Amino acid sequence: MKKPFVTKEKAEQIAEKIPTPFHLYDERGIRENMRRVRAAFDWNPGFKEYFAVKAEPNPEIMRLLMEEGAGFDCSSMTELMLAHAVGEGKEEIMFSSNETPAGEYLYADRIGAIINLDDFTHIDYLNNTLKRLPDTISLRYNPGGVFQMSNGIMDNPGDAKYGMTRDQLLEGYRILKDRGVKRFGMHAFLASNTVTNEYYPKLAGDLFALAVEIRDITGVALDFINLSGGVGIPYQPEQEGNDIQEIGRGVREKYEQILIPAGLREVAIYAEMGRFMTGPYGALVTRAIHEKHIYKEYIGVDACAVNLMRPAMYGAYHHITVLGKEEEAADHVYDVVGSLCENNDKFAIDRKLPRIERGDLLFIHDTGAHGFSMGYNYNGKLKSAEVLLRENGEAEMIRRAQTPMDYFSTLDCLPVYNRLQEAADEVRLL
Repeated sequence: MKKPFVTKEKAEQIAEKIPTPFHLYDERGIRENMRRVRAAFDWNPGFKEYFAVKAEPNPEIMRLLMEEGAGFDCSSMTELMLAHAVGEGKEEIMFSSNETPAGEYLYADRIGAIINLDDFTHIDYLNNTLKRLPDTISLRYNPGGVFQMSNGIMDNPGDAKYGMTRDQLLEGYRILKDRGVKRFGMHAFLASNTVTNEYYPKLAGDLFALAVEIRDITGVALDFINLSGGVGIPYQPEQEGNDIQEIGRGVREKYEQILIPAGLREVAIYAEMGRFMTGPYGALVTRAIHEKHIYKEYIGVDACAVNLMRPAMYGAYHHITVLGKEEEAADHVYDVVGSLCENNDKFAIDRKLPRIERGDLLFIHDTGAHGFSMGYNYNGKLKSAEVLLRENGEAEMIRRAQTPMDYFSTLDCLPVYNRLQEAADEVRLL
């Protein structure tokens, strides 16, 4: 059974100062998890975890991961700016983007990020943009077809827009070598949110074999192989989570079976995990404010899909704990819903939970990755605050909630903007 990392008493204490809803993160859990990841791959001297910024783009979360040895994986200009501002330097940032504007390549090169090219045509595009090629380049591989393992089909790379074919990859390395590139990497992302210890070792084995083939055919010896993300978390309470130590051992076995006999014993292993790094260490804390009794039983909360869109977008499961009622029987069936004018704005459907009363705090688990970051402003709803629960038990707001004037700030109509400012002043008095 999933357990909250905060008590009802502590959550109420935080809510007295920072109104619900808010995303809450566990500093201790994040730091300890990062240390487990590093320990799992300490057999590889060059190992680096490049945290996927899209999972949780908050500088405080990024900073504590950086303190534990992480770099950052970015996919846009603003993510690059954020990673650089947090303090990461040359080759501590990986830029893995697609359909990339020229200005983003220029900025990535300026700050010394490793550029991971998504498409064969981007080699010339990058060359023409920069008037040269960087010393280090990575290419993204897509094997096509379906990605199969002993326990079934994992994902369908053939339908994914990312990466290059094998032939494009080989030709790409030839071109890069001829144009003076000195260090080479390979990257692949073939499955998402896998809850199996077999995924990384299987992917690593495929990429290691391809690395030997690349060396033999093109003469390019890869300096690093990036396993990207895809290592998931158990959203369902009955699921068993990944064992990162077992995953690390599995990758090491493939490394020793394939790369070392081929003379490629200096290859660094990179990862770009986001969900696994922070997902379980975040939660959306929201308060029950209404109950409705029609054809079903509904509990209305002060959060909505703006604050966590995964259930509405994917039908994703997020476990819910009613704080203070952890030991009570789950003998009521509810739809837990938000206030958007969309019928899919539901955090839970037909969920068995303890009796919920108005004022109860609900702890929606596993929102530490792709939770706050996927938020939006539909219906004029405002994004919530983010709060970090420090190791010493103190709660620190690391992002304030949006205000109406934040929402209106991009309007370019001064008379209307001034009236909105007056309205916002009135709202604050309510």
